[in-house]
Amino acid sequence: MLQQYTREFRYNFRLASPVILGMLGHTFVVFADNIMVGQLGTAELAAVSLGNSFVFIAMSLGIGFSTAITPLVAEADGRGDRGEGRQVLQHGLVLCSLLGLVLFAAVLLAKPLMYLMEQPPEVVAFAQPYIDLVALSLIPLIVFQALKQFSEGLSQTRYPMYATIVANVINIGLNYLLIFGHLGFPAMGVTGAAVGTLVARVAMCFILWGLFRRRPAFAGYVERLAFRKIGKRMLRKIINLGFPSALQFFFEVAIFTAAIWLSGVLGKNPQAANQIALNLSSMTFMFGTGLGVAAMIRVGNQLGLRNFPELRRIATSIFLMTVLLMAGFALLFLLGRHWFPTLYLDLDDTVNFADNREVVELAARLLLVASVFQISDGVQVVVLGALRGLQDVRIPTLLTFIAYWLIGFPVSYFLGLHTALASTGIWIGLLAGLTASSIMLYLRFRYLTGRLIGQHP
Repeated sequence: MLQQYTREFRYNFRLASPVILGMLGHTFVVFADNIMVGQLGTAELAAVSLGNSFVFIAMSLGIGFSTAITPLVAEADGRGDRGEGRQVLQHGLVLCSLLGLVLFAAVLLAKPLMYLMEQPPEVVAFAQPYIDLVALSLIPLIVFQALKQFSEGLSQTRYPMYATIVANVINIGLNYLLIFGHLGFPAMGVTGAAVGTLVARVAMCFILWGLFRRRPAFAGYVERLAFRKIGKRMLRKIINLGFPSALQFFFEVAIFTAAIWLSGVLGKNPQAANQIALNLSSMTFMFGTGLGVAAMIRVGNQLGLRNFPELRRIATSIFLMTVLLMAGFALLFLLGRHWFPTLYLDLDDTVNFADNREVVELAARLLLVASVFQISDGVQVVVLGALRGLQDVRIPTLLTFIAYWLIGFPVSYFLGLHTALASTGIWIGLLAGLTASSIMLYLRFRYLTGRLIGQHP
């Protein structure tokens, strides 16, 4: 019985591993920024957290919208229809480029909100110049996402990974030069980290497009793009899938962003601790995200083939694989919760010693909660991927809103600001939201696949 699922593990991992590495690459950009900026002090680390909180909300909308490309390409690929796949790429690039511009403008317009959110003044001062450049990097990032989702829809998951790895090397190199002012470059501090992020994200787009032009797998898709010939049918199809998917990402990312802001109300040290725990949790979340993409691709292929019993079996194999993997991360967080935060701060800094020690202790408590929600976090994102593969997006959007904003956020707000739990209470709210989301989305998947199997025995 169990073997019918475990025999899929190898292929699931082969499909998901490049996506995981690519997604880890995005997170590693933030990880590198955090570690390097953290050497400057807790206020600078909190500033990166605050600046990224605005950008992450916008990014969630762009990345969520771009995910509509993958199931449409996967379904066309399952039917062997290259013309349809090319149309999805063409229209997806146009929509994602426009969305990137809109999100850049929206972040700039939202900057004054920093002064109204009861955030530490020194943190806001560092965050203001940082956010300008990172917001600009949203444009190439969302375009890259469109290319990435297209590639993954064809089950070609390696090439976005290659582009991301090179971009990370660029980012880390520029961080070294510009944050600290090595080799004659100016010491730009937090702003130097933003420059590195911008240049790296522009490079990603050019690298991935160059790979597309040179690989036979993309022949027939990328040669004859006609951006002047944009049709309403395909635009409507992508928007109908992309907009609810964007809201799903938004509802989840926004509650983690709310945790950043609530932590800022508590002070710069709770905000810095929150950033450390959030960055570490984001890394393990990328494993779930990669498996979610595998679920979206494989479910989309089976939907094109109309093989619904096989669709459910394959999806269940990915769910089981996710539970086992995330349980391992839960144990890792539990055992390493006191050591991981020390990577981000200079504990030999005598000037900031007291602040740094407090941040490490606070982050350890948050990682204890994060260890508990690892399985819920992984399951909810993988089941969402499977539902996108089924092109079911509207009801899951409602379910994620209920889970995060009617269950999770009220718990975070009350326990974080009105009880002695403080930062830990904020993260208990995240645990409640993620657990509710995973349960409701899984029940939705079982209901839909049961109905499809019943209609097509």
